[in-house]
Amino acid sequence: MEIVSIFLTGEMADSLDDFDSGSSRFVFARLTPKGPNRLVEGTMWAFVDWVMDDLSGLEMVRRLRADPRTSDAHVTMVLEQDDAEDRRRALRAGADDYIVGPLNRTIVLDRVMALQSKHQRSSTSRIEIGPLCIDMAALRASWNDTIIDLRPNEFRLLRFFVENSDKVLTRSELIEGLGKQEPPIDERTVDVWIGRLRRALKAAGAGNPLRTVRSLGYVFDSPRG
Repeated sequence: MEIVSIFLTGEMADSLDDFDSGSSRFVFARLTPKGPNRLVEGTMWAFVDWVMDDLSGLEMVRRLRADPRTSDAHVTMVLEQDDAEDRRRALRAGADDYIVGPLNRTIVLDRVMALQSKHQRSSTSRIEIGPLCIDMAALRASWNDTIIDLRPNEFRLLRFFVENSDKVLTRSELIEGLGKQEPPIDERTVDVWIGRLRRALKAAGAGNPLRTVRSLGYVFDSPRG
């Protein structure tokens, strides 16, 4: 099933359930000033409020364009009023289009579904960092051209670590990042995921780039060539 990730800066994102339509699943998540807190899968759509609590919507758009995870997202600026100068500023900041709020679930889905067929995904299909290569299209990872034998869950976990390399991630952040909050799971399950991923990396000759930070979580140390 094709995944369509819809991120919103407003509180509404926390109350929206995923939606299946045909062969597509539309997944909703909150977008924070630091970017997405969960793995971005499939085509990404971002709805950015003109006014946010911690920064301006214009700055949020600029951050999205500068972040490799979100640089190719379709970004819609949610204006408070239909002002010509606001529209121009939004587009100059990097937004693809704009809409006048407030939003609701129907408005968001209608807009995404209307444009989905016209929107060709151009996001990076490969992530390369040192000897590690992650091929999203083929759902395959390799280390120095040696395939890393991963289950789907461990593949997604590795990708999330790589996209947040050199950053300590707590167990709860990993659960959220992989979209595993519902139904609730024991945080210690993360240790099982980590163990499997470590064994797969070691078998491929990668050593152990996953470091445990006691009482905090785990960090993926960026490998070098």
